[in-house]
Amino acid sequence: MIRFEDVSVTYDGVAEPTVRGVDFEVPEGELVLLVGPSGVGKSTVLGAVSGLVPHFTGGTLRGRVTVAGRDTRTHKPRELADVVGTVGQDPLSHFVTDTVEDELAYGMESLGLPPDVMRRRVEETLDLLGLADLRARPIATLSGGQQQRVAIGSVLTPHPKVLVLDEPTSALDPAAAEEVLAVLQRLVHDLGTTVLMAEHRLERVVQYADQVVLLPSPGAAPVLGTPAEVMAVSPVCPPVVDLGRLAGWSPLPLTVRDARRRAADLRDRLTGREPTPTAPAPTTTPPAPHAVATTPRRRLRRRPTPEATATTPPVAEVHSLAVRRGRVDALRHVDLTIAPGETVALMGRNGAGKSTLLGALVGLVEPSAGRVRVGGAVPHRTPPRDLVRRVGLVPQEPRDLLYADTVAAECLAADRDAQAAPGTCRALVLELLPGITDGAHPRDLSEGQRLTLALAVVLTARPPLLLLDEPTRGLDYAAKTRLVTVLRALAAEGHAIVLATHDVELAAELAHRVVLLADGEVIADGPTADVVVSSPSFAPQVTKILAPQQWLTVAQVREALA
Repeated sequence: MIRFEDVSVTYDGVAEPTVRGVDFEVPEGELVLLVGPSGVGKSTVLGAVSGLVPHFTGGTLRGRVTVAGRDTRTHKPRELADVVGTVGQDPLSHFVTDTVEDELAYGMESLGLPPDVMRRRVEETLDLLGLADLRARPIATLSGGQQQRVAIGSVLTPHPKVLVLDEPTSALDPAAAEEVLAVLQRLVHDLGTTVLMAEHRLERVVQYADQVVLLPSPGAAPVLGTPAEVMAVSPVCPPVVDLGRLAGWSPLPLTVRDARRRAADLRDRLTGREPTPTAPAPTTTPPAPHAVATTPRRRLRRRPTPEATATTPPVAEVHSLAVRRGRVDALRHVDLTIAPGETVALMGRNGAGKSTLLGALVGLVEPSAGRVRVGGAVPHRTPPRDLVRRVGLVPQEPRDLLYADTVAAECLAADRDAQAAPGTCRALVLELLPGITDGAHPRDLSEGQRLTLALAVVLTARPPLLLLDEPTRGLDYAAKTRLVTVLRALAAEGHAIVLATHDVELAAELAHRVVLLADGEVIADGPTADVVVSSPSFAPQVTKILAPQQWLTVAQVREALA
């Protein structure tokens, strides 16, 4: 169905090809997973299938890519639209209408399908992806994860023969990701749809793949094989595979179920050993520990102890916060206290209110009721020039922070705005994601690289409170490890960090506390191990494999065995 024949792509102004020697075939009715570190050209390979590379992006494509017998060199994207459905990393750039239902119907209208067919397919897709309650909602009012589901649904309704998906679960909560992947598997198995997908969160998708294509480094020839064969040699792998390597299991497990069947001996070796905390304790006195509450609709209050209040005032306080957007109660009765040096993970399903809470802390969202204080200031009433010294936000869409023409110019502007020493921002970029050149344009970077640049821009000011919205979206495991190292160092210096994330592995690795939100309310707030171990949706893979023992990460297991 898809055939790459010795393909290389070189973009204008770049000396070396972004990808080189790409030669493989995707048979009809298979799901093929494209993996590799950030910036190796995965999005370029996907773009070559839809014709966006080189017709839209520019550059030179050598070799040949054919889809259902059509040569993408001679067929522009509009001439492939009836065969190929594409969802990129950025859902917002995908939308052309205002409401969910209209967006699902737009692709079919463009192909001239009969109205009765369009109506039936829209209803089917609304049900498949859990979007029925959102059908009349303006797309601009949806959360990032909800927008991602709408983008996926809009390419499913025309029933293309080929689906090309770039990080399709990056903004989805664990349950929504499983739903989307189950739909894709049904399309592959029952309808013979061909799927080529790039994804960094391999713990979610690797078990669904028929084949895996590994791009090991920029310009290197791809490695093709079964998931087990490729994971055995891949520099990027999910925790279940990493744990299998540590335990010496062969063949390597790809699912939690397979790993649990082999884990009895490993559990015996770990019996009597206590996991070391994944996140070092805050250097300053944190709020008093609170029990985990799991009762819905119950208001949870977090107040520091008198000793903590006297010693270290909180970085941020939220009391009875409510935010209403139109007819939607985005937040209700939220109470939260954040101490210096503390790392808090906000988790919950898409649309639970995580981004809205971050927006209230940074002054982008005005409370409908309640009170928010950050460093003693009211965020939405504080001038931006003063607020930036108290709190910084890395949003889901990093391009919102990037406006210069080169990486070097972005870094110079960040140093100037933060009154930091020259080179501060550039050093952070180099630490987080080596290999980004000064002359690169931010729009030419991968989604993960843009996120890294935006993070460095915000970190340059070293605000006491750092907010991150889906900070690992588009990052591979190595880049995520570097991010964890930087954030831990900031927390050790007393910076408070609040991150909204669906990445359960990141929360297990980094967070002192996890706050679960549902329908705008806090339903659980407590130490990371207590919250995630008791949750089937938010437990990391290692926890599921070694339960009932309370291990969170492979690093903990490795340290215990050593």
